[in-house]
Amino acid sequence: MNYVKVPMDIEKGSFEIIGKEMGPHNFNDEELQIIKRVIHTTADFEYKDLVKINNNAIEVGKNLLKKGVTIYTDTNMALSGINKRALKKLNCNVKCFVDLDDVHKIAKERGITRSMAGVEKAVEDKVEIFVFGNAPTALFRLMELMDENKANPGLIVGVPVGFVGAEESKRKLEKLDIPHITIRGRKGGSTVAASIINALMYMVVER
Repeated sequence: MNYVKVPMDIEKGSFEIIGKEMGPHNFNDEELQIIKRVIHTTADFEYKDLVKINNNAIEVGKNLLKKGVTIYTDTNMALSGINKRALKKLNCNVKCFVDLDDVHKIAKERGITRSMAGVEKAVEDKVEIFVFGNAPTALFRLMELMDENKANPGLIVGVPVGFVGAEESKRKLEKLDIPHITIRGRKGGSTVAASIINALMYMVVER
């Protein structure tokens, strides 16, 4: 059977198809890199109209990554999807705290989700980039901490997927004067979150 086997050739071909099929747009080159990677991850062209990049989020994100920061994710799936080779080149690292024993304990004692407890730990650790693909409760909690002047994230990638709280958390995020990238509506997810971080990293380092 004759088919494409080289990974980078497959990706290149996919991005060429996406470019042809997504139609007219007003995105600049860097915005387009994010949009295309999200579409590549999902095979869903609706994301062209759902991705929202606000408050100079791309430039801020690139500058943070160049510093060698810690990225916090709400799921191990998002953590797994973020390119480790690019992270290493940037001297960045990615963490997810939901499986830690002390996070389990705090969540159980206070009747909150592990994702919320994980966010609180990430804030204590002075994490600068927060990535949410699954848990709107975690995104809500970070925004509560910001309202209380207890958190000051540099960049939020807030794309939780789902039916309970996901859309609402993202609408609240859009109102904030902080660099963020989000997805309007119910769509999103851990793979989308990872693809956005990867797109930002690929703007800074060669793969």
